[in-house]
Amino acid sequence: MKIRYLHTMVRVKDLDATMDFFRLLGLEETRRWDNDAGRFTLVFMAPPDQPETPVELTYNWDGDDGLPSDSRHFGHLAYEVEDIYALCQHLMDNGVTINRPPRDGRMAFVRSPDNVSVELLQAGAAKAPAEPWASMDNTGHW
Repeated sequence: MKIRYLHTMVRVKDLDATMDFFRLLGLEETRRWDNDAGRFTLVFMAPPDQPETPVELTYNWDGDDGLPSDSRHFGHLAYEVEDIYALCQHLMDNGVTINRPPRDGRMAFVRSPDNVSVELLQAGAAKAPAEPWASMDNTGHW
């Protein structure tokens, strides 16, 4: 039996703010579907060189208040990055809170505007510990 990864779906409350957040990570919109009958929009965003690994942003035009609560839980999205320190600085410079700083030069966590946890992992070997990251405390949950 074969299996193939398609995407990870997350519901979003503010489509523009969430797309801006994922653009800061370097993702690009790869496709979009506006469904007038269902009153929702699906936007797929992926790294430029990996269009086959998108995150699906689901935006319900009338909000999510009417959806049944089925206690589904979501862990996190994970992306390998070229320079974790540079990306974390870029995110901070654009108002994103670094919830778990890359103190170890290897791993960081941030959250999207919809509170989706995103893990950032340094490609290859961990970078040498460096300030301000090495002494930065966690902020909130990740």
